[in-house]
Amino acid sequence: MKLKPLALGLALGIVWGLSIFAATIWALIRGCEGMHLNLLHFFYLGYSLSFVGSLIGLIWGFVDGFIAGIIVAFLYNLFAKEKA
Repeated sequence: MKLKPLALGLALGIVWGLSIFAATIWALIRGCEGMHLNLLHFFYLGYSLSFVGSLIGLIWGFVDGFIAGIIVAFLYNLFAKEKA
C-alpha cells in the first residue's frame, strides 16, 4: 500500500496547526504563562502567547505538519515493499 503524500501532508498539517492553536488559546483562557509555548517563537516567526500569536501558530503549524507529512509519506513509499 502506498501513502498519498498530499493527503498525509494535509492531515498532519491540520492536526498540528489546530493543536498549536488550541494549546495557545487554552493557555490564554487559563491565564498561565505557558513557558513551553513561549519557546515556539524561536521556531515560528511572529508567534507569541496571544490570540494573534495563536493564528500565526496555526499557520506555521499547518506548514510544518504539511511538510512533515509529505516527507513521511515519501520515505514510507520509498522503503515499503509491496508483495507481488
